[in-house]
Amino acid sequence: MQKEGEIRIPSGCAISGIFSRSGKKMNGEAIINSISTMHDRSNGLGGGFAAYGIYPRSKDLYAFHVFYDSVRAKEECEKVIMANFDVSIAEKIPTREMREITDEPAIWRYFGLPFEKLLKDTRLDEKEFVARCIVKINTEIRGAYVFSSGKNMGVFKAVGFPEDIGRYYCLDQYEGYCWTAHGRYPTNTPGWWGGAHPFAMLDYSIVHNGEISSYDANRRFIEMYGYKCTLLTDTEVITYIIDFLNRKQHLNLNEVAEVIAAPFWTEIDAMPEDRQKKLTYFRNVFSSLLITGPFSILLGFSGGMMALNDRLKLRSMVVGEKDDMTYMASEECAIRAIEPNPTRIWAPKGGEPVIVTLDKGVDA
Repeated sequence: MQKEGEIRIPSGCAISGIFSRSGKKMNGEAIINSISTMHDRSNGLGGGFAAYGIYPRSKDLYAFHVFYDSVRAKEECEKVIMANFDVSIAEKIPTREMREITDEPAIWRYFGLPFEKLLKDTRLDEKEFVARCIVKINTEIRGAYVFSSGKNMGVFKAVGFPEDIGRYYCLDQYEGYCWTAHGRYPTNTPGWWGGAHPFAMLDYSIVHNGEISSYDANRRFIEMYGYKCTLLTDTEVITYIIDFLNRKQHLNLNEVAEVIAAPFWTEIDAMPEDRQKKLTYFRNVFSSLLITGPFSILLGFSGGMMALNDRLKLRSMVVGEKDDMTYMASEECAIRAIEPNPTRIWAPKGGEPVIVTLDKGVDA
């Protein structure tokens, strides 16, 4: 007979985020404590963290975090990296030996900038050059996966429970002004190191709770613009959509939210004329980027963080504030575990983005 506590009732993935508007640095203990309160929302098949401001000595360089399944994959990937980037540091990412974390790939990081001559020859701006190199590695080199590629930030993910993963990556030894975390409960996709959250492209990182029913339409559209979805999970496409809309199409994040969690037509029809025109334009031009199905996401980016629910609010999201701190999580307990007395706490409406950024004058 099963005893009480021996039966786990899954309740979906867990997400959590911490942000200091003043740029105050925090080590990884707080976010580990936050996500660990939602242990039963994941099943040990994936978890991870994104942290911003953690590489101040190399803040102007791209930091590439890479998984390798073989020596051959490492050799092939390093040829591509060294041919395109002036690399100043190449090293293993420090980890702790833990019995809970198994089947580890080789995990390396590289800090560097694109060669100026290549930027001139290709006539690409720096970010587009980097993005294309990452797509090339992840689609053409079997057994190599660049899972983080921004400046002064990093993603740390694995197969396991998130609290174990945080300690495996020694996150208590990093300090950042923004942290996001994810505990995974995969339903129709495999649990593997590359499929764990966060997913990242340049300085954008996404953690997600839910399931995207529009994935095929979203994927087909975004792959027309050079992106490739190869990681066997629907969440990957959200990162590319945000990169496309914000970086390439120059939409601000409120406008990005109006595309991916667009108001219903009945709501648009009741709006003032100028809003009707704008939202009608978005829904017509970017119709294939509307994300349907239940979701709550946290987007990390250089200098900020955004929370967003699907427009029907089919997944939970709670936001809290105190002093210069903002907290976002799937459950209120994850906020109160690290800030027992927030001055304000609320649940955003469906499709309503909550965006926080560093105070004016604070360097990311």
